[in-house]
Amino acid sequence: MSAVPAPEPGPDAGAIWHFGDPLGEQRAAETAAVLVDRSHRRVLTLTGADRQTWLNSISSQRVSELPDGASTQNLSLDGQGRVEDHWIQTEFGGVTYLDTEPWRGEPLLDYLRKMVFWSDVIPAAADLAVLSLLGPQLGEPAVLEALGLDALPAEMTAVPTAGNGFVRRMIGAQAGQVELDVLVDRRESADLQRRLTQAGLRPAGVWTYEAHRVAAVRPRLGVDTDERTIPHEVGWIGGPGLGAVHLDKGCYRGQETVARVHNLGKPPRVLVLLHLDGSADRPATGDPVLADGRAVGRLGTVVEHIDLGPVALALLKRGIPAQTALMTGGEAEVPAVIDPDSLPPIDAPGAGRVAVERLRGTAR
Repeated sequence: MSAVPAPEPGPDAGAIWHFGDPLGEQRAAETAAVLVDRSHRRVLTLTGADRQTWLNSISSQRVSELPDGASTQNLSLDGQGRVEDHWIQTEFGGVTYLDTEPWRGEPLLDYLRKMVFWSDVIPAAADLAVLSLLGPQLGEPAVLEALGLDALPAEMTAVPTAGNGFVRRMIGAQAGQVELDVLVDRRESADLQRRLTQAGLRPAGVWTYEAHRVAAVRPRLGVDTDERTIPHEVGWIGGPGLGAVHLDKGCYRGQETVARVHNLGKPPRVLVLLHLDGSADRPATGDPVLADGRAVGRLGTVVEHIDLGPVALALLKRGIPAQTALMTGGEAEVPAVIDPDSLPPIDAPGAGRVAVERLRGTAR
């Protein structure tokens, strides 16, 4: 197979973009099972008796009592509640594992070390590879045997592999699909990939993973978010597994904004799926999205999907109707339309807003 590297510069630089048949790889992910090497992601570890309570105090998720094998999403926010870091967190074997974007590994590690003070916690970089497995056939006996499992784990739960690592089942996959992440020692990664391909998994590039992620409307830090993004805008406040913010926990940086928007207001922007005109040049991440010539948002991930065609995630001004004619791509002027199924439901006023309006009504 001829491995084609991911575009540079770009968020996946250094990874394999595809193996010569990107759409065929996507189809295999929908009908069988594929293996995507995402080892360019960075993995950190936290050890020490205080690691859970300490991280609970500086992050948005409630993790002070996360049981062994449990996984969740988590965020670090700035003082105004804007997202600085996002990671997937797993508690496993007395160690807290955080895996994040390639370019955020060092900054996140530096921030965590600065926040230790007198707590019994040691943040460190881990030499672990991240492999992602996609497809409806991941529960086949040959695949389970290659992973050293008797059965697939529950969603957002990690179990040990045959080697030095663990398998974590993710949530948010599309209907009929299974998504697993395997964190394994880099020295064992090649051997595990060989066993998985022998078990029937087709190697696929990160293009396949990104198309899968975009179709599920799952945001990516630094691509689908910008320096102004708050968690509410991109769906990081939600149910178990999908959410990265716990709305009923102790104080943390940025909590005031999170609570205020949740109780009294609505986020200024929403994350949606856009369908792009396939006859025009592809727009790029960061391009403005226009309605009647006025900027109403920014483009995030742009990818070709085997069934949906050219699609993108975009942060748009809240309240834009699904039928609005949009344009993006800068000078290329690429027409775009909102996928109505991706629009968040019209939410009722928060409890705080209802209380304020009730008081105002009484006062009148």
